[in-house]
Amino acid sequence: MGRTFRYLFAMLWGAVPALALFFLLRPLRLRRLEGKGLSSPARREVALALFWMFCGGAALLGLTPRWVVPALAGLPLGMPWNQAGLPFFSPGTVSLVPFLTFSYSAYILAANVGLFLPFGLFPALLFRGFGWRRALAAGGCITLLIETCQLFIGRTFDVDDLMLNTLGVFCGFLLGGAVRRLSPRFFERFLLSSPKLEV
Repeated sequence: MGRTFRYLFAMLWGAVPALALFFLLRPLRLRRLEGKGLSSPARREVALALFWMFCGGAALLGLTPRWVVPALAGLPLGMPWNQAGLPFFSPGTVSLVPFLTFSYSAYILAANVGLFLPFGLFPALLFRGFGWRRALAAGGCITLLIETCQLFIGRTFDVDDLMLNTLGVFCGFLLGGAVRRLSPRFFERFLLSSPKLEV
């Protein structure tokens, strides 16, 4: 539980700036929608804000060296930042052996899938036309980008992460699809006002 709390706390350092950026750009987006005769309901705006926060937090976790999360978690305790003097950019490694991660703890497997669920869930709720092909493509592209960037910050490009994270996005999409089927009226409250719009 302590590890989960550290990761969630570290995500806040990316989520808060992402939320600020969301509100900074929101008037421009709403004006653009208004020009098209569309409106974004309050529930959709809240979901979009949460999605931006999640993306900011996930970017911090995935695009920073491993020492950053413990360093951020130690700041409220008065611990110095990066006391070991570790570099931000350093060569990473490559693991192309499939299913190697599957021998690790269930926590690691669940985290790899669970962290990427929102990348499938939020688009499935917020955007018309976000089908399973787009979910798989989005999952693969997002994960490939993160894994490639990790080669430059001393982490590992791992084929298992590609599979598990893409699976997480797809599971999020399936969860959003279940919401759409089980409660279509609830789902409609997350969409823009025009039923013809697809994004």
